[in-house]
Amino acid sequence: MSYRGRAKQFLESQNISIGDMISIKKETVKYRGMLLDRAEDADQLHIVLKMDSGYNVGIAIDGAEVELIDKGEKPEINLPPLDIQRDPEKKDVSIISTGGTVASVIDYKTGAVHPAFTADDLLRATPELLDEANISGKAIMNILSENMKPEFWVQAAQSVADEISGGADGVVVAHGTDTMHYTAAALSFILETPVPIVLTGAQRSSDRPSSDAFLNLMSSVAIAKSDIAEVTVCMHSTENDNQAHIHRGTRVRKMHTSRRDTFNSINSPPLARVKEGKVKIIDKNFHYHKRGECQLEVNDSLEEKVGFIKSYPGITTELLDYHIDKGYKGLLIEGTGLGHCPDHLIPSLQRAADEKIPVVMTSQCLYGRTNLNVYSTGRKLLTAGVIPAGDMLPEVAYVKLVWALGQTSQREEVKKIMQTNLKGEINEKSSSKYFLRDYGE
Repeated sequence: MSYRGRAKQFLESQNISIGDMISIKKETVKYRGMLLDRAEDADQLHIVLKMDSGYNVGIAIDGAEVELIDKGEKPEINLPPLDIQRDPEKKDVSIISTGGTVASVIDYKTGAVHPAFTADDLLRATPELLDEANISGKAIMNILSENMKPEFWVQAAQSVADEISGGADGVVVAHGTDTMHYTAAALSFILETPVPIVLTGAQRSSDRPSSDAFLNLMSSVAIAKSDIAEVTVCMHSTENDNQAHIHRGTRVRKMHTSRRDTFNSINSPPLARVKEGKVKIIDKNFHYHKRGECQLEVNDSLEEKVGFIKSYPGITTELLDYHIDKGYKGLLIEGTGLGHCPDHLIPSLQRAADEKIPVVMTSQCLYGRTNLNVYSTGRKLLTAGVIPAGDMLPEVAYVKLVWALGQTSQREEVKKIMQTNLKGEINEKSSSKYFLRDYGE
């Protein structure tokens, strides 16, 4: 069991296991129900019961009197496989999971929650998917998104490519929301795709009435069937369950810790919106790659030893020198304003340039673009070899630098890659109207 410390000792002393029916008395109140498991990081002062009413209750063990009513078994979900015939009139959409679960099979009788990793799981949780496409599903990893790292981007890209090579008309990637925009950027640079690739997730779990999982997943499948053959992110566009926005994978960022419309396109409009299953392009002049325009290609060589440094008042040269001394192959700096950092860092930046280490400058402001020609500090940075990144988002520039250094170790070639618009990550001009979400819808 996942109980630990005092709670584990309390249960073992009474010969009680998960799944047993027990009675617990606390002062004048008596609780009766089945003992449920708890998360591994739960505290050691409480146990959880599934009561006859269907509700779960946490009970402090201090002063509790427990009685075993009946021995039971740990709750599990054992469901027979579904027998669903492929519909040749529908597109084939693959849904792969990295551990960010956007749908779950929930047994309200036992309280067990089963992550929706297989096609059967997804279809039991969201049977409406059958109306939209032939669905296949699998888990390629099972991690929290904060534990994502470049080697997992490669694994995800290869799995997506395998699905496309196997005949998928579109691929949906279920992903945790915290680092989804990093992975979206990584897949954008690694893959040339002839079909849509859509990342989606959920801010709120599937067992909550306010979950955003259903709309996000259904909208993602709609995009996977569309002609938008790019890497995109599909999430709620409002706090309501009425529509989703489709964001280019190199233009999107998570902007709020808990809102369902947390993902925004920055310095650009979203590519499209999905409402009632219908896809509508938002900006008719916004070019996107269409289905079948290119052949599948995977360029998955990455250089993981890239530093990501934020400039701040009081930053010292030690931070830059540490990365140089430790053999980092590139540095991404999130500068202030137009892309600045304190003058006293310039000798270390010059040292990086002398050692052929590319240093790329972005801005903390998100909206707008870097411009190192306006003030003397910027011009000094240019002289020291710093590479301005236009209006690229800091996270996107970091991912692109990781990818660029995987393609070449030559600093000038890296500079050329970083300043070339490859996947819509750089705009020639930035419009201030998108700061107010003026998408012309």
